[in-house]
Amino acid sequence: MKKMYSALVMFALSVLLVPLGRAEVQVGSTAPDFSLTDTHGRTHRLSEYRGKIVVLEWYNPDCPFVGKHYRSGNMQQLQKEYTAKGIVWLTVDSSAPGEEGNYPAETLNQISNKVGAVRTALLLDPDGKVGHTYDAKTTPDMYIIDSKGSLVYRGAIDNKRSTNEADAKTATNYVRQALDAVLAGKPVPVSATQPYGCTVKYAGS
Repeated sequence: MKKMYSALVMFALSVLLVPLGRAEVQVGSTAPDFSLTDTHGRTHRLSEYRGKIVVLEWYNPDCPFVGKHYRSGNMQQLQKEYTAKGIVWLTVDSSAPGEEGNYPAETLNQISNKVGAVRTALLLDPDGKVGHTYDAKTTPDMYIIDSKGSLVYRGAIDNKRSTNEADAKTATNYVRQALDAVLAGKPVPVSATQPYGCTVKYAGS
């Protein structure tokens, strides 16, 4: 009886220790709703975009892995191509105040203009609440949400884990594969991968 009681206690503790929100960000589940302000002062709520395909791109302008995809033009090309097809592209900066990648909105807009970003909005998440909800670990870390609000892809942008911008041209681009599949009404061929890049600069990181 004592052993059974101990086993039940251990099971209860294991359930309590499961990180909150972890199940919410699994592929196939409903993407958690959130509300963030962009660099122009406009508030965006994910649920406002129900009926549209949404890309979430975790971002740090100082990260060399992010730089690889912007210096090569790879990220801007994806943004331009798919926003033209009606896809909503939301870039999220979860860098905390005092951490790498945290800048005033005006500075981030200047950086965006310089590199020619074609995203729908650059959202500010300095307290990291949305980043932690989605369990975003790296920059870039990519998520794709279908028109029904379900997460259909999460992980790396491609399969070449380097800072060499030339690799962006020859890599298998998982985001492109997933978006093309969703637009065609087909299953996503690779729905989850291990992201690579710089760690998201949450407070105390």
